[in-house]
Amino acid sequence: MERRTVTYRSRYARTRQGVIGALLAGGMLLTGCSGTATTDRAVSDRRGAPAPAYGAPGGGGAQKRGGVEGKDGAGAKGGPRESAPPDYLSTFALDVDTASYGYARRTLGGGSLPDPSTVRPEEFVNSFRQGYRRPAGKGFSVNVDGARAGDGDWSLMRVGLATRAADTRDERPPAALTFVVDISGSMAEPGRLDLVKKSLGILTDELRDDDSVSLVTFSDEAETLLPMTRLRGHRGEIRDRVDSMEPTDSTNVEAGIRRGYEEAVDGRVKGAGNRVVLLSDALANTGETEAEAILERIGSARREYGITLFGVGVGSEYGDALMEELTDKGDGHTTYVADEEQARKVFVDQLPAHLELTARDARAQVAFDRKTVKQFRLVGYENRKVADEDFRDDRVDGGEVGPGHTVTALYAVRLRPGASGHVATATVRWLDPATREPHERHATVTTDAVDGPLWGGPGKRLQVTAVAAYFAETLRGGSLPGAPGLGELASRADALATATEDSSVRRLATAIGQADRIRNGTDGDEGGPGEARDGELG
Repeated sequence: MERRTVTYRSRYARTRQGVIGALLAGGMLLTGCSGTATTDRAVSDRRGAPAPAYGAPGGGGAQKRGGVEGKDGAGAKGGPRESAPPDYLSTFALDVDTASYGYARRTLGGGSLPDPSTVRPEEFVNSFRQGYRRPAGKGFSVNVDGARAGDGDWSLMRVGLATRAADTRDERPPAALTFVVDISGSMAEPGRLDLVKKSLGILTDELRDDDSVSLVTFSDEAETLLPMTRLRGHRGEIRDRVDSMEPTDSTNVEAGIRRGYEEAVDGRVKGAGNRVVLLSDALANTGETEAEAILERIGSARREYGITLFGVGVGSEYGDALMEELTDKGDGHTTYVADEEQARKVFVDQLPAHLELTARDARAQVAFDRKTVKQFRLVGYENRKVADEDFRDDRVDGGEVGPGHTVTALYAVRLRPGASGHVATATVRWLDPATREPHERHATVTTDAVDGPLWGGPGKRLQVTAVAAYFAETLRGGSLPGAPGLGELASRADALATATEDSSVRRLATAIGQADRIRNGTDGDEGGPGEARDGELG
């Protein structure tokens, strides 16, 4: 089969016809702890005000300031100053990425603490099974619960969104996957290209006969090793092409992605899950190195054909920021693999959930009740924030979510003394992948649902969420109400691993223990509080 090398000749000038077959979407079921349900509905307004702010007067949406909800307007040098009325809304795009946690585990296993800039708490939290009830149909269930944080009048409130279970191997639509593999010199390190080859070998064994794959490699330029090829009758050929990959020169991520999208468009399969999968350490050093510019050059493939980008990171040195930005702007997701066990989880368990979409441009908005809530803070999601007034502007980019996914947002919430009743309403909005018709669901939560003890209670999965969030905040130099030290946190994770019989929680306990030993072996510092990003409600 002919191999083709990319220079930078665009093939998008040719007329292209057809679009990807319709993806599934539809109704859903709502669940909410101590909550109320609304029926699923299509929402006709493309633009509009934020979701209703229960118990709070005024419009709210225009009260967003500087991307931080309700941050008090005090001048750094001039003391307190006048500011807009405090904000009671929190709006963000959904995110199912997990790469930050995987890379942190790899770094800790190597004896070092991760760079705080690579720690994204939402990706730690979303790395663990949550146990939410899933909807019967296609869409989201909305689940809200919480517990006292053990620090005065603060609670942790968990907003959980879940889609229906992913189809089985035989039930899912066919896959049409274009693998874009980094074969630059840096990929020679053990745990990079060798792991990628093992991963693709695992996937070749797991894919169905009616699935198709293509293979593009890149170093200083890009080369097509295999055009889109059906698995039936070609598994041996695919394995041979995978085995032939060897590390060579520099890292031109732009050339690889451009070539990959050209192959994906040329070989797209109607009605299949058409995806580009980038496998790289993302250490771009040749060609265009900015994510925005890279993706602009293949924008028509994303917009016209809906081909999304799934990123798989590898390597002890890893371009985390570039990979995350590429996949966020490429309407996809990113994860990280450090060993064969993780590779099997990603390529056998996770990748099939990315082959179809339940929701496009999905976002959530939480409206806090100022009668019961004094302060709140969303943990993480800093680079996924959406302006409150854009919640129902469906031209604004959101997150893409497939079947079998859960998305968790954890809030630190400070209740007013003696508060009782409604705390917040969580609303999720998304577009049908085929029709782009908007839908919404919501659930409410009351003080009773966030007033029980966190530790020792029945909510083991909520406790795992709290441990993951506390761990991430500590690693990035921040703090949360009720945060234990790393030693105590490791003990709690260990007990939860036993109680849940969950190996992923056991690995979390191991990672926390490693971080504790590394810190004690250097400066013994448990870390001080970071900047408070609380929402003060007047």
